[in-house]
Amino acid sequence: MSEKKKTEETAERKKEFKTTVDGIGVKRVYTPADLEELSKEGIGLPGEYPFTRHIMPTGYRGRLWTMRQYAGFGTVEETNERFKYLHKQGQTGFSVAFHLPTQEGYDSDHPLAAGEVGKCGVAIDSLLDMERLWEGIPLADVSTSMTINATAPIILAMYIAAAEKQGVDKGRLNGTVQNDILKEYIARNTYIFGPAASMRLVTDICSHCAQTMPQWNSISISGYHMREAGATAVQEAAFTLANGIAYVQAMLDRGMEIDSFAPRFSFFFAAYTNVFEEVAKYRALRCIWAKIMKERFHARNPRSMMLRYHVQTDGFTLTAQQPLNNIVRVTLQALAAVLGGCQSLHTNSFDEALALPSEQAVQVALRTQQIIAEESGVADTVDPLGGSWYIERLSNQIESKVTAYLDDIDRMGGALKAIERGYIQQEIANSAYDYQVAVDSGEQVVVGVNRFVTDEDYTPKTLEIGVEVERKQIERLRRLKSVRDNGKVGQTLDSVRTVARSSDNIMPVMIDAVKSYATVGEISDALRQVFGEYREPNIL
Repeated sequence: MSEKKKTEETAERKKEFKTTVDGIGVKRVYTPADLEELSKEGIGLPGEYPFTRHIMPTGYRGRLWTMRQYAGFGTVEETNERFKYLHKQGQTGFSVAFHLPTQEGYDSDHPLAAGEVGKCGVAIDSLLDMERLWEGIPLADVSTSMTINATAPIILAMYIAAAEKQGVDKGRLNGTVQNDILKEYIARNTYIFGPAASMRLVTDICSHCAQTMPQWNSISISGYHMREAGATAVQEAAFTLANGIAYVQAMLDRGMEIDSFAPRFSFFFAAYTNVFEEVAKYRALRCIWAKIMKERFHARNPRSMMLRYHVQTDGFTLTAQQPLNNIVRVTLQALAAVLGGCQSLHTNSFDEALALPSEQAVQVALRTQQIIAEESGVADTVDPLGGSWYIERLSNQIESKVTAYLDDIDRMGGALKAIERGYIQQEIANSAYDYQVAVDSGEQVVVGVNRFVTDEDYTPKTLEIGVEVERKQIERLRRLKSVRDNGKVGQTLDSVRTVARSSDNIMPVMIDAVKSYATVGEISDALRQVFGEYREPNIL
């Protein structure tokens, strides 16, 4: 063979192949030699420590993942209708999106809520709204996830009270409250109080759930929002686990025994389009968390060592240009989540770069999960990519890089200190910048945006939230305040302030307050009077 011919046959289309921008280099081919550096535990089996291959020995052969579509918009009646539609279409778990005023502790009639009511989630001001949200849906029989953080104690109290109205004791409730305030300081900014007060509320919820709600996940430690802000897969994994370590330590510091609460800790991660990188990330995450819980915190119950997690496909990868391409992106991301062994999954809708999901788009998103589950065959064996020289090597490389980040954060004094000095935010900002530079230069291909661009002008019919939603919600709130026992409301708010100033658990008085129909804004204001409001320092 001539030298020219040989050169042509071995030429490659890029000088360097990487998992993501500034990520891990990808070799041309992997061989058994790439497994020589694996840990002494080896690959192991599903259901066995360190759970790299899956937390359960049967994987999806025993039970498919929960198909939990995130939904919420407009009034409680509109969201209730969407919930019932999705349930009828085969969704197996509910996931509530709250509008920003509820997330930030403002009622719908607050001046800062103007123009935001019902726009990016459902408007919940009082227990009355929560009761109507679940009208006709038996809370004893469903699994519910609620994406709420700064006001998580109030919303969880409302859910508990609404369940009691249905005759369901909180001990029977099944689901998750996000309750992850640390990532709000890093990537999302819907905090109200300072880190110390917020951590106290987080641990109040975890403690209350550990003692009275045995089937409820008291926290969902989230890397998803950091990934959406620009974190790489390694950063998402590392910073999420660092926050998890901080929450575990906070619970130990208040005198809780590790195995009394750790089995109900859960996680929330993103799925990007690079399938193999995402699969390796989930496998590495399970392994590292198991080792942290066993070796660092001395957990004895294997369930404390199991990293259970929800995945949402990556919203930031969706494009307004050629929006039907998003169906393909979501399919690949969902496939990665399933091959990686998630316990629950949300698939984004193809029109989400344009608006909140339409009914047609959300049905396609749910069908994507159902086709993967029922037709693809990937759920029929556990960890089907396990043993791949590439996947095992990549899982090991990600584990090493995540561990290095965790060591750095430990040297800083933990996640809270790293957040306060802006370290985590800066790392993510740098990665976000690098990604955008790569997109702008064309190094990172985004089909339909910087390559394969067309003159196509297709815009699907999108969901619109009318201005009447805000008017209706404010009228409902005014009627409530005119008919409730305002003397009782005042008494329960006094109790909230008193307990907030003490070291007692806030949840019992919070439940009393919502039962008196005190609103999200009123209870948040009571806490503001004790804790004050946090303003982010200029750290960048």
